Amino acid sequence: MCDTCGCSSPSDHGQSKIIDVHTSLFAANDALAKTNREHFDKTGIVALNLISSPGSGKTTLLEHTIEALKEEINIGVIEGDIETEKDAERIRAKGVPVIQLTTGGACHLDAAMTHKGFHRLEKETGGDKIDLLFIENVGNLVCPSSFDLGEHRRVVLVSVPEGPDKPAKYPKAFISSHTFIITKTDLLPHFDFPVPEAIGDALHLNPNLQTMALSSTSGDGMETWLNYLRELVAQMKENKIAG
Repeated sequence: MCDTCGCSSPSDHGQSKIIDVHTSLFAANDALAKTNREHFDKTGIVALNLISSPGSGKTTLLEHTIEALKEEINIGVIEGDIETEKDAERIRAKGVPVIQLTTGGACHLDAAMTHKGFHRLEKETGGDKIDLLFIENVGNLVCPSSFDLGEHRRVVLVSVPEGPDKPAKYPKAFISSHTFIITKTDLLPHFDFPVPEAIGDALHLNPNLQTMALSSTSGDGMETWLNYLRELVAQMKENKIAG
């Protein structure tokens, strides 16, 4: 035993010890995500994490969803962006409580940000009950797929102008999600986007994915999405939803 550093033999001097920082980081995040989910369960809130590339239509989908459901479901929103309050201002104009989280350069939200954001949202509501919480993640199909926020459902969106190859290019986003939505289907006549091919590629990666295609602007397919949300809220009220 070496008296200097406690290594087992002199040959240990100069050897490197590799510490897996990522393992520690994800373990801490997952522990807090579990706490977030337990809190959502205890308070009867369904939490959805929306992930996509920038420009896929997440905020537009939220605007139309809020307009359709705010009289029957109490909705709250956490907006994640690298900078600006623009998306939060759009959601606030729809009359529901919203908190903007600006990451200052980080390409994703994590469980700690979500934890702080939700408690700010609770203060924003003044104690009013939230039944459905949307967490609009930073526009990115890579980093957000690695960070559990404590959501019950992760929803991945791909818009028609982006092309149908996103499941093949970003498999983890689809493997880690529960629901796949193709957005902006009103633009299908103008783009080469074979819907069955994109859905088939996604289901090849994750056979359990729920899939739907819709247009927020035309309304085509929106009722499927709205009924999906209604069912999740009903399941939570019956304590049957599982993360």
